[in-house]
Amino acid sequence: GLLVGTLDVVLDSSARVAPYRILHQTQDSQVYWAVACGSSRKEITKHWEWLENNLLQTLSIFDNEEDITTFVKGKIHGIIAEENKNEQPQSEEDPGKFKEAELKMRKQFGMPEVEKLVNYYSCSYWKGRVPRQGWLYLTVNHLCFYSFLLGKEVTLVIQWVDVTQLEKNATLLFPECIKVSTRDSELYFSMFLNINETFKLMEQLANIAMRQLLDNESFLQDKSLPKPRRPLKNISALKRDLDARAKNECYRATFRLPKDECLDGHTDCTLWTPFNKMHIPGQMFVSNNYICFASRAEEACHLIIPLREVTIVEKADSSSVLPSPLSISTKSKMTFFFANLKDRDFLVQRISDFLQRTPSKKPCGIDREWKWSVADPSSEEVPELPSSSPLAVSPTSALSHRPVSFCAGQVPTASQGLLKLFRRNSEELSGPKGMKEKMKEESWNIHFFEYGRGMCMYRTAKTRELVQKGIPENLRGELWLLFSGAWNEMVTHSGYYADLVEKSMGRYNLATEEIERDLHRSMPEHPAFQNELGIAALRRVLTAYAFRNPTIGYCQAMNIVTSVLLLYCNEEEAFWLLVALCERMLPDYYNTRVVGALVDQGIFEELTREYLPQLSEKMQDLGVISTISLSWFLTLFLSVMPFESAVVIVDCFFYEGIKFILQVSLAILDANMDKLLQCCDEGEAMTILGRYLDNVVNRQSVSPPIPHLHALLTSGDDPPLEIDIFELIKTSYEKFGNLKADDIEQMRFKQRLKVIQSLEDTAKKSVVRAVSGDIGFSMEELEELYVVFKAKYLMSCYWGNNRAAAARRDQSLPYLEQYRIDMEQFTELFSSLTPWACGAHTPVLAARLFRLLDENRDSLINFKEFVTGMSGMYHGDLTEKLKVLYKLHLPPGEDSNICFSVNTALNPEETESALEATSYFTEDVTAEVSPFVSELDICLHCESQ
Repeated sequence: GLLVGTLDVVLDSSARVAPYRILHQTQDSQVYWAVACGSSRKEITKHWEWLENNLLQTLSIFDNEEDITTFVKGKIHGIIAEENKNEQPQSEEDPGKFKEAELKMRKQFGMPEVEKLVNYYSCSYWKGRVPRQGWLYLTVNHLCFYSFLLGKEVTLVIQWVDVTQLEKNATLLFPECIKVSTRDSELYFSMFLNINETFKLMEQLANIAMRQLLDNESFLQDKSLPKPRRPLKNISALKRDLDARAKNECYRATFRLPKDECLDGHTDCTLWTPFNKMHIPGQMFVSNNYICFASRAEEACHLIIPLREVTIVEKADSSSVLPSPLSISTKSKMTFFFANLKDRDFLVQRISDFLQRTPSKKPCGIDREWKWSVADPSSEEVPELPSSSPLAVSPTSALSHRPVSFCAGQVPTASQGLLKLFRRNSEELSGPKGMKEKMKEESWNIHFFEYGRGMCMYRTAKTRELVQKGIPENLRGELWLLFSGAWNEMVTHSGYYADLVEKSMGRYNLATEEIERDLHRSMPEHPAFQNELGIAALRRVLTAYAFRNPTIGYCQAMNIVTSVLLLYCNEEEAFWLLVALCERMLPDYYNTRVVGALVDQGIFEELTREYLPQLSEKMQDLGVISTISLSWFLTLFLSVMPFESAVVIVDCFFYEGIKFILQVSLAILDANMDKLLQCCDEGEAMTILGRYLDNVVNRQSVSPPIPHLHALLTSGDDPPLEIDIFELIKTSYEKFGNLKADDIEQMRFKQRLKVIQSLEDTAKKSVVRAVSGDIGFSMEELEELYVVFKAKYLMSCYWGNNRAAAARRDQSLPYLEQYRIDMEQFTELFSSLTPWACGAHTPVLAARLFRLLDENRDSLINFKEFVTGMSGMYHGDLTEKLKVLYKLHLPPGEDSNICFSVNTALNPEETESALEATSYFTEDVTAEVSPFVSELDICLHCESQ
């Protein structure tokens, strides 16, 4: 039995012998057939009774034993198939073997039907130095493991929200294993057939759990996922869904596409690049609204073709040199040639389907200078865009026809950036700096001629080189919109910003109050924000975003970044750049707990240990990294560096993403390493870094220098050493340019686990301290109760019939109010935790206690109300307990003349206490105290039961 049980687990067979079985065997046969099995005598007896009532009498009609055997086998198989069908109504896509594993998982770990299995793997769990071979089940909300080896049984169930760390490593003791850490334990799993796939899936599921803790965003399966063209063996629909999500996230991040863009498929191909006359190998990606290309060689070429720009898709003639070619033409008169496509006909059909669904937009005027020639910055007129421009479609034109209060005819910032309104003197452009600026513009114009302009531009290493040298002021807004992907969202949401401004006008909430408080702190040294024109534009953009995304609302530092966006862009463009920044490029940065900035701070610390090990330990001792990184990252250096230098950092950030901010931060620490190693305290280190950043200059800037607040840090008689911003950028690429965006995303996941769990621990301690004053439980007991209370709330989010539990968590509330449970959840906790649980009366008593604790009558109780009730039952004296029990029996709206029909077990002393207790209730009851006590049905002596 031990051996067979072990083989069952190791081989995932049905060979394990159950403790009780019903077998069908005829007299002349050596073979028996298993009809039923059970883990207890009660269970198997139930099966036998069903067979007696439904099957045994029917067997008498058969003439021979062979017919009986055939009938019994068919009947049992039919019953099993029907049962499986009833238990899995929504998993028709899942293969049979997977359904079998899911049923086994539910039975083994007691999971309800709503808990979906994603995948399962054969592996070993290391208990001490002994590996336990078994099966790892990964569900949406849990990690489960079961092993039965030579009589030793191991069962593990871990919620993903409890996982604090996931690591894939290899040691002498644990060869290539996955380490799963929680607050209480470290678990090691190894001997996977495909460890990379398992680890990636575990990361995804843990990440979904962290999102639920962070913003209450629970997992919902994508029902619109297309079915595979051919059956996939042992891959569930959920696993396909998660794989598709991972590919979509990577696709959107690579090409900076909107958050709702879903990848339809990708294929290997080559792209003809006219600028170097070569066929570059890479991959084509096709989605609902875009065709994208990424070369195999990093930075050789990236291409984004919006389907709204496509005019013609046609198959060219194949040849031995150029097999299966495909040409795509756009409105901007650009044609792209792809070749070596494996399934060209299918691909063309898919693109045609998407093109038919793409709404056609008529080209319309735009207020930005997109012409191929260099614009004259001294001109007061806003030039119009030629109809052949690849960027001719813009929602901003709608503003001139809408009767809203900020249209171009009334408010200049609706049609152009603030720098155009606060122009420089012509003398500034006639000197060496002006000539340098015109040379930059000419370089970009040449680049546009060779590589294209607008969304369909070929993006290569040459593009990055030009960005590193600084974007000319006249092109800055245009290129920020393109590189960030904000242009795509603006084009597809015509009039959205205008509507938001209309809806948000005159409405006030906490976010608008904070915005008003910070408006005059936003670049007050810049002339554009020393008057109501700039302040009003900033107010409209920030308020519109607060109404678009109430989860974020408004966060400090958004005002500084937005004010810089408004200098180079009109209001609508600045709004969509802010959307790209907050929701895609810097995720979770600008919420109440700045989780995203804390995550990237952890990455910065990790990179410092890797690249600057000498300095890392010193910085940790001084506690500097946590101080500097938030101000550097949240404002993209705009608050710590002279404006004309920091805006070059923003140029590179919109092209490279957070990778660039991290590498520049490392370069700054590296440049100051010797001085920082000699620091004695945090203040000295901050002064050194502040003085360094204050003297990072942009000698090529045509803007007049703006006074910088950090100038106060400069001390001493020696003139400060100036650092050229372009030299700093060049050094950062030379020393730390090998950072990869994929690696940073992987590190972000690891740090997100750590940060969110740390915030949850902080919340737990805060709540426990808030309720511990007048509660009889110790701090340790309160922490354990909080864990149980929170777990019960999360279970309702996982397994509730609706999403009401998740919807009622408001993260803007104090920690104490964020987790609240309803009567059904309270009843379950009451039954398992309280000393007053008493058989059939438990639900009634729990419901009455819930109503008593629910002071605000919203049918929900928070943790303080819950432990108040628990404390009264465990730590209250006899009088307090009687008072509570009396209140539980009061009908709503009544407070007197209550009698109970029970038998009492009180001795004379307890009766006296009860008589005394009733005097607190109401004078009307005092006259009937004796009958009340004599009929009281409370067994205070049996609380321990």
